[in-house]
Amino acid sequence: MNLAQSPELWFLLAATPIAIWAAYSDLSRMKIPNKAVAALMLTFLVLGALALPWSEFAWRWVHFVVVLLIGFIASSLGLLGAGDAKFAAAMAPFIALSHVSYAMFIFAGCIIFGFLTHRLARSIGPLRRATPTWVSWENTRQFPMGYPLALTLIVYLASIAFRTQ
Repeated sequence: MNLAQSPELWFLLAATPIAIWAAYSDLSRMKIPNKAVAALMLTFLVLGALALPWSEFAWRWVHFVVVLLIGFIASSLGLLGAGDAKFAAAMAPFIALSHVSYAMFIFAGCIIFGFLTHRLARSIGPLRRATPTWVSWENTRQFPMGYPLALTLIVYLASIAFRTQ
């Protein structure tokens, strides 16, 4: 398969393990490693340069800057963690400008799904018993937003990569 014919599929294959790593880290330690953010950015840098037209590739870096600025402000106001802001910014270039509303719709659903599944697993699930040292189980004031952010990236890329034409 030609990389340029289905960039989202290649993005999905490369970004999924990084997104899972970020979600796992946020659930278990309430921190998204800077290495995960850097890996996601490097993935877009390499695959985006190969798969997208130059003008599209360059403009998608503007997505990174805009989301990073918004995330910095939100983090400064205590609305989300700095790791969440950086991870969201690293995700932004993977999303086409014409799909922003669609991606936000997915994000809204992933926040609800993530919150419900996290709270359910925390209260009654065997996952809690299997992972008793996860920091997110005991932290009742904060939510591991890396979990719904990672879900959003994976669902978005999968839905675009496998859409029917």
